[in-house]
Amino acid sequence: MTAEYKITQTAPTLENAGSDARPLFESALSALGFVPEMYRHMAKAPGLLSTYMHGYDQFRAHSGMEPAEQEVILLTISRENGCVYCMAAHSMLADKVSNVPEEALKALREGNEIPDERLAALSRFTRAMFQTRGTPGRSEVQAFLDCGFTESHIMQIILALAVKTLSNYSNHLNQPDLDEAFARYRWDT
Repeated sequence: MTAEYKITQTAPTLENAGSDARPLFESALSALGFVPEMYRHMAKAPGLLSTYMHGYDQFRAHSGMEPAEQEVILLTISRENGCVYCMAAHSMLADKVSNVPEEALKALREGNEIPDERLAALSRFTRAMFQTRGTPGRSEVQAFLDCGFTESHIMQIILALAVKTLSNYSNHLNQPDLDEAFARYRWDT
């Protein structure tokens, strides 16, 4: 999904980034080996990129979930938001880094039920949080908790929703080109 309107402001590069954005780009370059197009466009408002990167790092480091579980959350939110860029990027991470089972990744990309019970429950609850704007019903919460998750995990899903809202909405309006690293995982709404 892309917005009807596209932001026309030029995205900074590592070479011409201001003092607020340059350290963020250098951090991305060090960690990833490149500065993703999404980051360049988010850096049009350096506070946006900084907030995104900090929240994302906090979610990855402190969610109390396995990388595959984290990826299921991020892919579920990105799909709900229709973010073409993040679906491609997180599909690559799911496949190459986070060890999401192939059939689960396929289901997430296609909007189908995940065959793994725990991952399916995680995706369902994340969708419920998204669709109810953070007001899931008691039965939805209980079904989530019954699969071995905790209230702390609910709070971490809120963090993931916030982080993905930043990137998904920015991508809708900026319409960044898909980086070569993610091109094989292109996704269309």
